[in-house]
Amino acid sequence: MKRNEKTPTDPELTRRIQELIKFKNGGHNETEVADIIENALKLLTDVKEKGDVRVIQTAVRELRYAFRVFAPYATKRKVTIFGSARTKSDTVEYQQAVEFGRKIVQAGFMVITGAGPGIMQAGHEGATPEHSFGVNIRLPWEQSANPVIAEDKKLITFKYFFTRKLIFIRHSDAIVLFPGGFGTMDEGYEAITLMQTGKSQLMPLVLVDRPGGTYWKTWDKQIREHLLRDKLISPDDLNLYQITDNTDEAAKIVARFYRNFHSTRFVKDLFIMRMKNAPSASAIEALNEDFAEILIDGKITAIEPTPEEVEDNDHLHLARIGFNFNRRDYGRLRQLIDVLNGL
Repeated sequence: MKRNEKTPTDPELTRRIQELIKFKNGGHNETEVADIIENALKLLTDVKEKGDVRVIQTAVRELRYAFRVFAPYATKRKVTIFGSARTKSDTVEYQQAVEFGRKIVQAGFMVITGAGPGIMQAGHEGATPEHSFGVNIRLPWEQSANPVIAEDKKLITFKYFFTRKLIFIRHSDAIVLFPGGFGTMDEGYEAITLMQTGKSQLMPLVLVDRPGGTYWKTWDKQIREHLLRDKLISPDDLNLYQITDNTDEAAKIVARFYRNFHSTRFVKDLFIMRMKNAPSASAIEALNEDFAEILIDGKITAIEPTPEEVEDNDHLHLARIGFNFNRRDYGRLRQLIDVLNGL
């Protein structure tokens, strides 16, 4: 048997699971839910340690609840703000985070933070609770939600970092980093890695220094002088993030990314880019000339929604281009998005 191949389901088990779903009056995604139930039952024989089962139990519970909280706001774009929990309210960085939270809400976005003090509280102050989500983590210290979001229904508290990180990435349309410690660095590197490897949607990743500051400039120098110089990353990977010390510019970078571009999706080997306005035939011809190296074969073409998108009712009103992307040059793909936004 091939690894990860699904074993045939016992027909009697299938019947009973379907009866259970019917007993609960059915609902969304019944096929997928039935598969989750079947895999949960396999824990009875496949996983002996109670602690391991509790990890799965808690993760499923946390994710289910978080998805429910975010669901009413699915059509609203969101920006995640990361930064130090130790930043004091009288610092320039704190005031910048307040300003950015206010400006990005004015641009039509909501704000997500880790719900703690420091930069996280500043982001919520600027955005106001109405436009804020808090994605908290239980820690021996720095664990209490800040007073701005503490009583809000859009506050979620996690036990595990990995479920919390999944929610950040799953629901973010942009990530903005202010100076911070290990946690901020961790979130920044993870966001870059997920975009570089195609495991998340491409999105703006903006690193905000204090005016004239060198926190992110020094970080960028390290990237260029070690990772890039030693060929541990490609030059195009530098397109996956931008640095500024101006909150107006940070908000503009985020908003410009969605000026025309909307989202991407793979349908089998076809990579689809969706946008508000279709590029002209001459613009597509130029794209083929400028981005030929990211294609496996064929050309970039304007397409209609695929049958799979129609089945999912997946943004059928949007214009589309499709091509056989090499699944490697995501830094160049980021540049392609900039070109589409500038048409």
